[in-house]
Amino acid sequence: MASALLNGHVLVLGGARSGKTAFGEKLALMGGEHPVYLATGQAGDREMATRIARHRQNRDKRFLTREAPLDLIETLGKIPVGSGPILIDCLTLWLSNLMAGDYNIEGEVARLVAHLGEHSHPQIIMVSNEVGLGIVPENALARRFRDEAGVAHQKLAAACETVIFVAAGLPLALKGRLPEPT
Repeated sequence: MASALLNGHVLVLGGARSGKTAFGEKLALMGGEHPVYLATGQAGDREMATRIARHRQNRDKRFLTREAPLDLIETLGKIPVGSGPILIDCLTLWLSNLMAGDYNIEGEVARLVAHLGEHSHPQIIMVSNEVGLGIVPENALARRFRDEAGVAHQKLAAACETVIFVAAGLPLALKGRLPEPT
């Protein structure tokens, strides 16, 4: 059953282990029988490989999964229009991958915002870590990442019809409204 919430793009923010991914998955499944899951994680070490494997194992089988650690916009462009909601999990891993590859983050975020504006995919749900609520990181790389993520979130939030913050598994609508119970 489709939700009125999914008539536009959604940004789901939250801290680590806040329940943001589970909430994003629930929204995508509410919007269609065969949503697309764009996973951005890369297994750079054993711990991350274990996390990715656990995510894959726990993911609802109705999702059609595509890996997009760097080429997010290109991957979005290959998904047929009308294929169902698209869930991107997660933008902060994508930003990390871009930073590690020395990509132009501002340019890539601008490309994503432009894609959202084209409305070629009417239901894109993006999950991302809100990293700006803690103390100022002590090293320059961590501060740059926090700043890049914060600016990206502001630009994406402006381009989305709905922005949800999740804490302790509880969603709070910052922009738009929460879906009605089904």
